[in-house]
Amino acid sequence: MSILSTKHLLGIMDITKADIQLIFKTTDNFKQVINRPIKKVPSLRDVTIANIFFENSTRTKISFELAEKRLSADVVNFSSSGSSVKKGETLIDTVNNILAMKVDMVVMRHPAPGAHQFLARHIDANIVNAGDGTHEHPTQALLDAYSLQEKLGDLTDKKIAIVGDILHSRVALSNIYCLQKLGAKVRVCGPPTLLPKHIDGLGVEVSHNLQETLEWCDAANMLRIQLERQEDKYFPSLREYSLQYGVTLPMIKSLKKEIVLMHPGPINRGVEITSEVADSEQSIILNQVENGVAIRMAVLYLMASKNKDAE
Repeated sequence: MSILSTKHLLGIMDITKADIQLIFKTTDNFKQVINRPIKKVPSLRDVTIANIFFENSTRTKISFELAEKRLSADVVNFSSSGSSVKKGETLIDTVNNILAMKVDMVVMRHPAPGAHQFLARHIDANIVNAGDGTHEHPTQALLDAYSLQEKLGDLTDKKIAIVGDILHSRVALSNIYCLQKLGAKVRVCGPPTLLPKHIDGLGVEVSHNLQETLEWCDAANMLRIQLERQEDKYFPSLREYSLQYGVTLPMIKSLKKEIVLMHPGPINRGVEITSEVADSEQSIILNQVENGVAIRMAVLYLMASKNKDAE
């Protein structure tokens, strides 16, 4: 059986194209599982997984927990808000205390970029990055690319636009790495204030014109304005942003070809995308959510398989 090249999933940067293809192939099988009447398989029986979330989450947390339970794993949920972290406990102490209870895998979201890399140097358990600050969100990028591949076929030379708050987004960076590894052409589009300074160094096209970008692309991934991470004012108002960079139905209908529309959620309806667009036939937002469970099942299963292979 094929195995992953890495013990952890810390970021898309650390995995190969072969790893991505293996995850997709395994996801195909798990997608069949979650669409049948009995949705559970015993693949991770006797494996204990801790979900450690130092930041709020709805979709990612529920998606990981569902994936773990569908695989018959034992699941422990940890939220920093009601824990000893509030009393000053360090990240390593928190995780080591959880591991002392014989946990095999850690799924973690943390506000500090690089927290997972730091942890990987100090503990033996497998680590899955469920988002680290504004750095990476690998499983989101994998489910986005998988959803696109379902819709568009092979992504080689496909034109994918990432629109919105690139500066504060962990989804953007992981998507850029993942799409490029799969051969796609990537363009980022947004106000100059919401694009990182050296973004062109990643080999992406840069645009500030939404209409022209929509005419160029095969698919557009609309990112949320992350007001909670913005300490300064990056644009005059949400209304102003929406007028310049919000996708509307008339805009979509004016294009000469049909494009695929995506959003990692949560959606600010009427800001980056209107309700008519979010709920249109060209939108694959709910497909992304469904695929998220199957992708996370594949990642956890392949990591556990690598552990068995190493024994």
